[in-house]
Amino acid sequence: MTNFAFRRHSRNPRSALLGAVAAVALGAALFGLVPAHPALAEAPIAQLAPVSGPASFADVVERVKGAVVAIKVKAVETANNDGEDGPELSPDDPLYDFFKRFGQQGRGGLPQKHVTQSQGSGFIISADGYVVTNNHVVDHASDVEVVLDSGKILPAKIIGTDKRTDLALLKINDGGNLPFVEWSNVAPRVGDWVIAVGNPFGLGGTVTAGIVSARGRDIGAGPYDDFLQIDAPVNRGNSGGPAFDTHGGVIGVNTAIYSPSGGSVGIGFAIPTEVAKDVVAALKEKGSVSRGWIGVQIQGVTQDIADSIGLKSTKGALVAQPVKGGPAESAGLKAGDVIVAVDGEKIEAPRELSRKIAAAGPGKTVELTYLRGGVEKTARIKLGALPAEKELRADLGGVDKSNALAGLGLEVQPAAQARRGGGEGLYITNIDPDGVAAQKGLRRGDVILEVGGQAVNDRADLSSALETARKEGHRSVLLRVKSAEGTRFVALPVAAS
Repeated sequence: MTNFAFRRHSRNPRSALLGAVAAVALGAALFGLVPAHPALAEAPIAQLAPVSGPASFADVVERVKGAVVAIKVKAVETANNDGEDGPELSPDDPLYDFFKRFGQQGRGGLPQKHVTQSQGSGFIISADGYVVTNNHVVDHASDVEVVLDSGKILPAKIIGTDKRTDLALLKINDGGNLPFVEWSNVAPRVGDWVIAVGNPFGLGGTVTAGIVSARGRDIGAGPYDDFLQIDAPVNRGNSGGPAFDTHGGVIGVNTAIYSPSGGSVGIGFAIPTEVAKDVVAALKEKGSVSRGWIGVQIQGVTQDIADSIGLKSTKGALVAQPVKGGPAESAGLKAGDVIVAVDGEKIEAPRELSRKIAAAGPGKTVELTYLRGGVEKTARIKLGALPAEKELRADLGGVDKSNALAGLGLEVQPAAQARRGGGEGLYITNIDPDGVAAQKGLRRGDVILEVGGQAVNDRADLSSALETARKEGHRSVLLRVKSAEGTRFVALPVAAS
């Protein structure tokens, strides 16, 4: 080929030059240097030149590692002995010291105080020594110390905690010109690199790396779950530590792991920066977080529930029970309404509603869009302040058995007869664990308040409501049920009854 090309060049320089250029272009195309055809020039870059990860995270780690700290906590816990947890032993009994050590005083059953020690992680966010960590790391703490990357130990005080997001803010007592890190101002994407630094198993200054596996994870930790899922290994002791992007910005606070064994299996969860920084700012300013509240118990809309009430979509938050005297009840919302938007912004699921209302804050007026009987309505509601603690309990009282509703696999009795103090609805006195009612989550002690939107107080009411739903062609019927956890809706197949 070389000789042939040379000969062509010697006969016609212009043709040889064009041929040489063409040959170079063809060879370059074969070896992936330039596109062989103009259409390939428009192909996605990723197909032609895959982007590789950084050769090393060392430069980033060197910049941020000094701001990551270990947190040592002492807590005093009291174990109460009510006389049922262990035997009364005299001091000369061979087992006296054993039971005393594990919280049993022996004679008299007096409460015993135990000092426990635990460790976690955290990170400094300002030169004067403010430190972010998890609430569960410092919960019940009587003494908190921060161990710097240099090994220096400094006392710290708790500025504020927020159980609902599991965040806490500390202040190093003699904080001065300390190294610190900053929140990232760019939300990470799924697939982005993430670097975790912390104190796993007490091994301070440990660095691991991985990617953001998912966003918006709801792990059942609270009403405002919006976790980043990461596969950078985090273990016990990493709680409260930072997750960094490749620029050294904090994209999350490592909080939980999924693991049958307690060690990393590649599924960790971090509170995203967009949640954490607002909570931390409120803790710094007031020591607590104030959230908006509309006063409703809500749940998701399943397909069964949507079919039962004639909805075309499962989007939104179903109002299971307005709180008596709360903002929602005052604005006219009722059980069975489905909230689908706040100030015009669509609501996909209950946690979205919780987050939007909480973020709006007490005293703000919002416009709720909701569906009632398939008709869209709106209501303007002035938000209240979310109570610090809210407990809704049902007095289940005594139980008597009645005839069975064989199709549903449950037995009911008027609550007025079955419970001490009476009450509305039908009390579930017995339930078949293999029946359809049990499969849908009903339990003995639950009280059925409504069936198909109609109040039920005896078996005749229940039978009538079921028959009505069947005649109207519904595949399932919606029950409003009250239990120890609150009020909720349950959809049961009509055919089963």
